[in-house]
Amino acid sequence: MWVLLGVIAIIATFINLYRYLAGKDYKLAMAMGLSFTALTLCAEYSLVSDWVEVEDWAALMDVVPGMERALWFLTIVSILLNIAPILLERKGKK
Repeated sequence: MWVLLGVIAIIATFINLYRYLAGKDYKLAMAMGLSFTALTLCAEYSLVSDWVEVEDWAALMDVVPGMERALWFLTIVSILLNIAPILLERKGKK
């Protein structure tokens, strides 16, 4: 599930950037991109929680260390890309 939500977050982010570059209202796409990023993180946390409940320590030791770094990086990139149009608008007004 987290993969599907992550792909939707990426698509929404690119729609956000495209709508900004096209001069259209991009705020709904921005909200969708950030929302699906949050849902992706929740789905990943849920997956890890399931592994803890069934005591699948091998899966936790194998996946969690690498996913932690990837999720931090991708979340920061998602936030920056989704708020970039707002920052560019503010820069253009000055």
